[in-house]
Amino acid sequence: MAEKIWGGRFQESPTAAVEAFTASIGYDIRLAPADIKLSKAHATMLCSCGLLSADETVDLHQVLGEAETSLKNGTFLIDPALEDIHMHLEVFLTRRLGDTGRKIHTGRSRNDQVATAFRIWCRDHIDVLTLNLTTLQKALVCCAERHQGAIIPAYTHWQRAQPMVASQHFLAHVERLDRDRQRLRDTRSRVNLLPLGSAAAVGSSLPLNRELVAELLDFDGVCTNSLDATSDRDFALDFAYNLMMIAQHLASMAEEWIMWSTTEFDFVQLPDRFCTGSSIMPQKKNPDVLELIRGRTGRAVGALMQLITTVKGLPLGYQRDLQEDKIPLFTSYDSVSESVTLLAALVDEMELKDASIQKSIHRGYLDATSVMEFLIEQGTPMRVAHEKVGKLVHAAESAGGSVVTLNDLPLSVLETIDPLLATPQASLAMGADHAARRLRSQGGGGHQSVANQIKVWNDRLSL
Repeated sequence: MAEKIWGGRFQESPTAAVEAFTASIGYDIRLAPADIKLSKAHATMLCSCGLLSADETVDLHQVLGEAETSLKNGTFLIDPALEDIHMHLEVFLTRRLGDTGRKIHTGRSRNDQVATAFRIWCRDHIDVLTLNLTTLQKALVCCAERHQGAIIPAYTHWQRAQPMVASQHFLAHVERLDRDRQRLRDTRSRVNLLPLGSAAAVGSSLPLNRELVAELLDFDGVCTNSLDATSDRDFALDFAYNLMMIAQHLASMAEEWIMWSTTEFDFVQLPDRFCTGSSIMPQKKNPDVLELIRGRTGRAVGALMQLITTVKGLPLGYQRDLQEDKIPLFTSYDSVSESVTLLAALVDEMELKDASIQKSIHRGYLDATSVMEFLIEQGTPMRVAHEKVGKLVHAAESAGGSVVTLNDLPLSVLETIDPLLATPQASLAMGADHAARRLRSQGGGGHQSVANQIKVWNDRLSL
């Protein structure tokens, strides 16, 4: 019991099985940089309050720096009996500094210490992920610029709907990722409040200066209720939800591009170095990276569910259940962060197969809405125009399925449905290229709108 920081009232040590079951050092060692940072700030504050001497503070800072170096170069000794990284660091200080090391825990509990370290970890990794999402957005905007001349089908219900400039597809994903960045910024504002100084649950009788610690650690302020501060994990749930949403958006991209890479679509050429082959079929080029990005969505969804289940029904005040908050968030972050980085690199090299796309762009009557809107411009009521173009599509299907397009139909058929359809002006609404060029609403998939969107994103992302 010699080095158990709580061992004074116990006569027996925990069994090996209990120590193994309760230990978290196997994963919370990731909190070490945050714990060292907060311990330095805590020591500085204790010195300002007269609870540490200047020399003791210097010694603590120096040895904490040594611990940080030891962790970085892999020489830091791990003892499973010490439970977590917080006990490891305190014992590290005590072994080198004796009573000075024992003073580091003055005015704090592991409850507020863990909560603070976890918030610092979340804050720092939110910042990293936000930058990585920006990199992916930039890659998508560059991809959109490369493909401004290409026309592709837009789909609803996985059926061909209308033609659009291909760039609109990539820019749509940029919009989704920007909402992810906004959510992360919003979450960061709630993460960045300091629990330290709340002690176990109700604060301390010592003259602590929490505002000073908040300033030293770049927190926006302090948690204003000590009982809530030590038990709150809303910030972790927020972050887990953010990660889950990002994973969903990445999976959507992956799903589309997996489909686009098939022979049936033949829309996109994936870079070889992001694909693998088959152990038996020599011709195969499998989109494994995209498939795994799609598949790993389950980790982020599962992590959120695990965290929700962990905190469900917990009373106020720290409960040991909260030790289980880190593994799911670490797992989700690792998976999502890696996926974002890989996807950005893939997008940089991905190219549309324009020639292949153009071979089939006439299929599916992508110009039907354009023809309907032409009739509306000539004064035809919308529902009447809708019905007439529906008859036009039926006539084309009856004449030869997807082989016959609307502008392939004889003038006599067009005149029977509506004489306006047989005019030269109507022909300018037919065909995928014409239909795409007619798109002019703000935010739409037409050439000018897409060019405007690209300019906006270039400015916002400083490309």
